[in-house]
Amino acid sequence: MKSSILTAAVLLAALPAAAQTPVARFDAGTVSGLGVRNIGSARMSGRIAAVAARNLDGKTLVYVGAASGGVWKSEDNGTTFKPVFDRESVQSIGAVAIDPGNPKTVWVGTGESWVRNSVSIGDGIYKSTDGGETWSNMGLKASERITRIAVDPRNGDVVWAAVPGSLWSDSAERGLYKTSDGGRSWKLVLKGGNLSTGCSSVALDPGNPDVVYAALWDFRRQGWTFR
Repeated sequence: MKSSILTAAVLLAALPAAAQTPVARFDAGTVSGLGVRNIGSARMSGRIAAVAARNLDGKTLVYVGAASGGVWKSEDNGTTFKPVFDRESVQSIGAVAIDPGNPKTVWVGTGESWVRNSVSIGDGIYKSTDGGETWSNMGLKASERITRIAVDPRNGDVVWAAVPGSLWSDSAERGLYKTSDGGRSWKLVLKGGNLSTGCSSVALDPGNPDVVYAALWDFRRQGWTFR
């Protein structure tokens, strides 16, 4: 009997640690008791307009665009954030996109995307090639607001920008814009049937980025009403 116990003990000790410790299961039941918590902002003026995230080296890289508070960056799964857009001329953000082929390249569309009566405007689209440390204005300065940016995963120089346009007046700058040279030049590739119809959103087919979906929106806000 003692010999059997000793043999079993020796065999158990010889097993690798992975075989002795059961693998922890992670599924819906594991986190079902955890509630959602607000990690910011706590102010009405801190409306979040855009979020872009990517898994990088085992951690989640996050960029957050505030409607009137610039761009914030987190490199530790959203635990801490730091402002990375404070030196730019505007703080109203409508869109953020990370280049799928290069996480150091980030695009930001300025101008709050929600056409509220108290909305702020932007001054075009910005690009960073060093992870948000520095930014360059890449044009579309008369757009007032940019609501969505899509980057071709095969070629980071090909970028689409959705521009809904001016809030209080007609404008010819509305529509879907495309650059094929990294933002040095832009072409209006889709526009509405009148000067009050702009592009509210754009998305690329993940299986075939040559297939592009865009939404057009006809709207007008006036001091006493909204259409």
